Parts: sequence; structure tokens; C-alpha cells
Amino acid sequence: MSRRCIVTGKGVQYGNNVSHANNKTRRRFLPNLQETCIFSEILGRTVRIRLSTNGLRTLDHKGGLDAWLAGTAPTKLDPSLRKIRGQIVKALEAKKAA
Repeated sequence: MSRRCIVTGKGVQYGNNVSHANNKTRRRFLPNLQETCIFSEILGRTVRIRLSTNGLRTLDHKGGLDAWLAGTAPTKLDPSLRKIRGQIVKALEAKKAA
């Protein structure tokens, strides 16, 4: 499983540990990824995704998972989210038709 947020795209960054004696050794900065379940109001169920804490804040800011997925182009989404987006769009169209 890759260490990449599926909402923001944040991944592993690289840098140096610098000691007091100015010795430099390579290190990795890992993103703060969380495995979480987010409720989809349109689908009426939870969706399990792995995203960063900054990605959680982004979803809250955009109005939740449903609003963010509906407003994002499918080409910019992770393949695992494209299927969920399709289900949400289909449910929205059925709700408008009814």
C-alpha cells in the first residue's frame, strides 16, 4: 500500500538529518495518513479510505465526501474513488428524477 493521500496527493518527502557536528544523513518525512470511515449521506453508508489529516480538513471544508466527489473531475481522482463517485452521481440523478 502506497503512502499517499488519495484526497490531497501528499506523499513521502526526503531530506537530511543534520547533527550538531553538521553530519548529514538521509531521512524520510512520512505523511500523517489515517485509515478512516467517512459517511456518505447520499449513499447512506460509510466509505473506508486512507487519507491524510489535511485531507480530512479538505473534505470538511468542501462540504463532505459527497460534495467533494461530485465537484471533482473523475480524471483527477484515485481509481478507487472513481467507482464511489459514479455511485454518488447516479444516486443524485435518481433523486432529482424522483
